Amino acid sequence: MLNIALVSGSSRHDSQSAKVARYLQKRLIELGYCTAQQSSLIDLGAQPLPLWPAENTGPWAEYKEQLSAADALVVIAPEWNGMACPAIKNFFIYAGKTELAHKPGLLVGVSAGVGGAYPISELRASSYKNCRLCYLPEHLIVRHVEQLLNTPEAGNEDDQRIRARIDYALDILNKYALALQPVRASIDISNPAFSNGM
Repeated sequence: MLNIALVSGSSRHDSQSAKVARYLQKRLIELGYCTAQQSSLIDLGAQPLPLWPAENTGPWAEYKEQLSAADALVVIAPEWNGMACPAIKNFFIYAGKTELAHKPGLLVGVSAGVGGAYPISELRASSYKNCRLCYLPEHLIVRHVEQLLNTPEAGNEDDQRIRARIDYALDILNKYALALQPVRASIDISNPAFSNGM
C-alpha cells in the first residue's frame, strides 16, 4: 500500500478544488491504492500557508510531515484569470526536495468553465525545479466543475467520462509510485553542490 498526499490548491474555504480533492482521495481508497490512514488531504483553503517567506508558524510543519511520508502527490490547481492561483504557487515555494524529490505527481486542473489547462502548463514549467517532483505525462482537467462529482453515483455523460478518466489516471499514479520507490531510495539528494535544479 502507498501513502498518497493530495493538495487542494485553492485559497477559498470549501472550494470546488477541495470537493475534487475529496473525491480523488475517496477513489484512491476505494481502488485499494492506499488506506484512509495512508492518505492525507492538504486543503490550502481550510488551513492556508502564510505568504512565504514567513516565520515557522502556521500549518507547514504538519504539511511537511505529510508530504515527507507520501510516496506520491496529487496537485489540484484551480484556474484563476488563466493562471494557477497564488495559494498553490506559494505552496511550491515552501515545498522542497526533502518532501517531494523523485516522487510522482498527478496534476489536476479545475475550471468553472471550459478552461483549466493553463495551471497545468504553468505548474509543469515552474513548480518542479527545486523540489524535483516528477509530474506524470498524464493529467486531469475537471471542466464545469460545479456540475461534476457531486453525488456518489455518476450523473450525466460528462460526469461519467471524468470519473472513468480519474480512475485511469489514479491507476497510472499508483504504478509510477511503486516504480519510483527504489529510484528515490537510491538517489542522494543531500549533495550541496546540486541543491537546486537548473
